[in-house]
Amino acid sequence: MRAPVSWLAEHVELPDGLSARALGDALVRVGLEVERVESGADGLSGPILVGRVLSFEDEPQRNGKTIRWCQVDVGEAEPRGIVCGAHNFAPGDLVVVSLPGAVLPGGFAISARKTYGHVSDGMICSTRELGIGDEHLGILVLDVDAQPGADALDVLGLRDAVLDIAITPDRGYCLSVRGLAREASLALRVPFHDIDAEAPAIAGLAHPVTVEDADGCDQFSARAITGLNPAAPTPDWMARRLRQSGMRPISLAVDVTNYVMLETGQPLHAFDRAKLTGAITVRRAVAGEKLTTLDDVVRELDPDDLLVTDESGPIALAGVMGGASTEIGAATTDIVLEAAHWHPASISRAVRRHKLPSEAAKRFERGVDPMVAGVALQRCVDLLAEHGGATAVDGYTVVGDGPARSLIALNAGRPAAIAGMPIDRATVVQHLSGVGCAVDGGDVLQVLPPTWRPDLTDPADLVEEVVRLVGYERLPARLPTQRAGRGLTPSQQLRRTLSRALAAAGYTEVLSYPFVPLDAADHLGLPASDRRRAALRLANPLSDTEPLMRTTLLPGLLATVQRNLGRGARDLALFETGLVYFAREGAPPMPRPGVEHRPSETELADIYAAIPYQPRHVAAVLCGEFVAPGWWGPGRAAGWADAIEAARVVGAAARVELDVRSARVAPWHPGRCAEIVLDGSIIGHAGELHPRVVAALGLPERTCAMELDVDALNPPPPAQAPQLSSFPPVLLDLALVVPAGVPSAAVLAEVRAGAGELLESVRLFDVYVDAERLGESVKSLAFALRFRAPDRTLTVEEATAARDAATARAAVTGARLRG
Repeated sequence: MRAPVSWLAEHVELPDGLSARALGDALVRVGLEVERVESGADGLSGPILVGRVLSFEDEPQRNGKTIRWCQVDVGEAEPRGIVCGAHNFAPGDLVVVSLPGAVLPGGFAISARKTYGHVSDGMICSTRELGIGDEHLGILVLDVDAQPGADALDVLGLRDAVLDIAITPDRGYCLSVRGLAREASLALRVPFHDIDAEAPAIAGLAHPVTVEDADGCDQFSARAITGLNPAAPTPDWMARRLRQSGMRPISLAVDVTNYVMLETGQPLHAFDRAKLTGAITVRRAVAGEKLTTLDDVVRELDPDDLLVTDESGPIALAGVMGGASTEIGAATTDIVLEAAHWHPASISRAVRRHKLPSEAAKRFERGVDPMVAGVALQRCVDLLAEHGGATAVDGYTVVGDGPARSLIALNAGRPAAIAGMPIDRATVVQHLSGVGCAVDGGDVLQVLPPTWRPDLTDPADLVEEVVRLVGYERLPARLPTQRAGRGLTPSQQLRRTLSRALAAAGYTEVLSYPFVPLDAADHLGLPASDRRRAALRLANPLSDTEPLMRTTLLPGLLATVQRNLGRGARDLALFETGLVYFAREGAPPMPRPGVEHRPSETELADIYAAIPYQPRHVAAVLCGEFVAPGWWGPGRAAGWADAIEAARVVGAAARVELDVRSARVAPWHPGRCAEIVLDGSIIGHAGELHPRVVAALGLPERTCAMELDVDALNPPPPAQAPQLSSFPPVLLDLALVVPAGVPSAAVLAEVRAGAGELLESVRLFDVYVDAERLGESVKSLAFALRFRAPDRTLTVEEATAARDAATARAAVTGARLRG
C-alpha cells in the first residue's frame, strides 16, 4: 500500500515538524512493515516550472510528422521558444516546462539544442517524462490555479512524501488511507478524524438486487447517479494522489471509485446503468457459463465462482473484476454503484483459479469493513456530483445485514503474563479501546472487536494488539531456563554411530527429498509384485513431476549421482540415512478433524492407524575409482565387494555379525548381488546394479549400491572392553579346496566354529582358481588364523590341533586341505 503523507494528514493530526521518515518509524513500532519512504521528486532536479502556452505554429516536416513551435511564458521577461511534438494543448493552457539545466528521471539532462530548424530552449513534459505516470501520448496539461514560473514540483505535489508499506494478510484494514491513519494515530498518540461522510438514510431502492447466495455475499449495497458529464476530467489533485498510490488515472467515474477504495478500503464497482438488463442478482456460476472480463479475456466459469448477474447473464466476477458488457464507456451518463461484502475465501479461490489478481480482490480476501459501504457510496456520489455534474438517484439498496460479531472473553492479566512485563488492566482497556474495540467487564473483559478488524477472533489476537501498542521494544529479553537434557536416545546414538562409521570409511553423506517421480520403480526394474512399487501418492505434491513418497533410498541417491556426474565428478561414494514409506495393509483413510477443538481419543487412534509404516534405512552408492591412483600405485575401481563391505561397516558399527548370501533382487545384477542377513532375517541387499538400470539412469558402468533396514539393528548395549592377553599369538595359515559354488562365508563360519576358544581371529586373504592345478569347478580359499590363550603361551602343537579341528569341521561344506 502506497500512501501520500499529505493524504494521511487529512485524517490524523500529525505533529508539526514530523518528517516522513519519523512517521514511517512510528508505524514500524506498532507492527507495520514500512519498506520505503519516497518522493515523486526523486530523480528530478533543476528548473522545472509551470509555463503558459502563449501561441504556437504547426510546422509539417519531411518525415510526415508535424511539430509545434511554441512560445511559452515561464514567468520571465521574455517567453521561451520550445519545440514540441504533442498536439493535445491549446493557447492559454498551463504546462510543465523543464528549462536547460534540469534533469529528469533516468539522468535525462535538458539543454538548449537546435532541432527542426529552431533552438528549443527547454522541453514541455509528459507525465512519463516526469516519472509520475505511463501516459506518453501527449504532454501534461495542468488543471490548477497557478502562475507561470511557479515551481511545478510544488504545484504537482511531487515533493509530497509517499510511504510504501507491505501489508500482511491479517491487516487488510491498512490497505486504505483510513486504516493507516488509525495506526498513525495510535503510534503517535494524536487524534484521528474519520471520513467526512455518512451513510445515507434514503427510502426506496436505487436498483433492484437479489442475493441468492447469502454465504458468499452477506451484504450488497447499491446507489445510482444520472446526468454525469462523461467528458468531465478527473481533478488534478485526485489524479496526482492516484499516481502517488500506484494507480493510473483513466476517467472520472473509474478514478472516483478507485480513489474512494484507497481512502476507505471498500472496493466499489460502477455499472453502466443503460447496459443493465433487469435486476442485479448475486449467485454462483453454472457449469459452462462464460464471462468476458474488463481485460477482454473470455473466462470459463467454475461452479464455485461468485457472480454478479442480470437478466442477460454474468456481468462481473464478484470481488475480482467486472464484465465488459456493462463497462463504463466514453458516453456513459448513468451509473449504478455497487459496494458489497464478499466471503474472503471465495474471492481468494477465484483469484487463484483464474490467475486474476486485482486491487479489489486484494482487499476482499483480507476482509473489508461491512459498515463502511454506505459511507463509501455516499463519498463516491458526492465526488461525481461535484466534479462530473451528476445527480444522485433517489433510493439506497441494501440487501443483507453483514457478518455477525461476537464477544471475546479476555482475562485482564493475560497480556502481562504473555509479555512477561507488568501491564495493568487500565492499559489493556486503553489500548483495546484505541483500536476500536468496545470493552466491558471486570477482571475478565468482554471485548467486542470493531467491524474493520475481522482478524480479531480470539483472546490471543487481543493480547497481540495490547502488546504491540505497549511497544515490542519494551518487552524484556530474558533467556528461558534451561531444563536438564537426557542426551540422545539409544536409537539416535546408533544412527549417529552408523553415519560416522560410513564417513570414516570414505563415504560422503547426502540428503535427498523423500519425493520420487512416477517412473522411479520402472527405472529400477522392479517387478510388478514388488512391495516397493506400492508407493504412497501425495495429495498436494511440491512438484507434479515427483508426486510419490519413496519406498527405497536409491532413487534419491542415484539422482544425486546423476547431478554430480553432470558437474564433472566421476568418482563418488555417497550414503544417506532416512525414512521410507509404506502403506499399512487395511489402513483406514486419513481422517481430517476440524480445528475448533482438540481431536478426540478415537480420532487420534484413527489418525495413528492411518499413518504409513516408516522404517529408517541406510543406503550407499559407489561409482568410478574407489581407490585413487597415485605414486603409490594404480587405483582400483569400485566393485560389488565394496558395496558389501559398506554393509559390513554398518554391522560393525552396530556391533552385530552380518551374514552374506547370494541373491537375485532388483535393481541389482543377478550374479553380483548379496542379501544381508541378521539372525536369519534379510535386512538388506548390496552389490552391483543391473546393467539395464545403469543404462536407464545414465550411470557409469558397474555402479554399485547397498541398502539396509536400520530399524532391524537394535541399539547395542554399552561396549565392554575386551580382556587382553599378554601372551604371544600363534599365526597359522589354512588353505582349503572347496567346490566353486560353496560361498566363502559358509566355509569361514565352519572354520571359526571348529577352531574353538583359542581362535582369536580368522580372515580370508586369498581366493585362487586354477583348473590345471586344482581341478575343474573348485577354488582355493586361504585363511589367516590367529590363536592365543589368555593364561599361557600356546605351544605349536596346541595351535596345530585347533587348526586341524577347524579343517575337519569345514569338511561339511565339501572342503579339503589343499596339497
